[in-house]
Amino acid sequence: MTIILNIETATKNCSVSIAKDGVVLVIKELNNGNYSHAEVLHPFILDVLQEAKVTTEEIDAVAVSKGPGSYTGLRIGVSAAKGLCFAFDKPLISIKTLESLAHAVSVDKGVIIPMLDARRMEVYAAVYDENYKQIRDIKAEIIDENSFSEYLETNTVYFLGDGAHKCKEVITHKNAVFVDNKFPSAKEMAQLSFDKYKKNDIEDVAYFEPFYLKDFVVIPEKKKKPTF
Repeated sequence: MTIILNIETATKNCSVSIAKDGVVLVIKELNNGNYSHAEVLHPFILDVLQEAKVTTEEIDAVAVSKGPGSYTGLRIGVSAAKGLCFAFDKPLISIKTLESLAHAVSVDKGVIIPMLDARRMEVYAAVYDENYKQIRDIKAEIIDENSFSEYLETNTVYFLGDGAHKCKEVITHKNAVFVDNKFPSAKEMAQLSFDKYKKNDIEDVAYFEPFYLKDFVVIPEKKKKPTF
């Protein structure tokens, strides 16, 4: 029996689950945006442990969403996961955010394109087949009417995630299907983290960093002209 604590904070969805052998026992998540991850993450961790009647000593590993996504959200989630691993001497497992998002849909045939909002008309996106095999690298890209045309010509393409809404008015191909209200979640992380645990595919806790994809840029405030 393997018990894993899964933490997802890459987007506005703050999500925590306890899973046994890849099956979710308890999950807590909130995605209305009226909170900060720093406020709710640690209470969620305590809640799922309590409801699952699992102690920190009984956890076999901690899994965290590695990105891409919100710079601040990723930092909060990874810091919490690393802190737990250090405190209780547990291995750390990282899960690609877009991979877990892809698993939020199940299709018999077609292409799955999970995407996250990267501001303006830019998204973070990856491409998976119906068996969740990644067939294109993760990219930060600006969406236009020709985006993903090589997949749309011969496949039904399922777009999901908080970046997909940007595409609805731009990508109008008949093979495009938009799946609403899907977020990266600790629910989909459960089986993925269990699979990695069985392979001993773990991170170096001391040196692990989130996968930001793009550098964090601070835009300086404009200097106010002096008044006399």
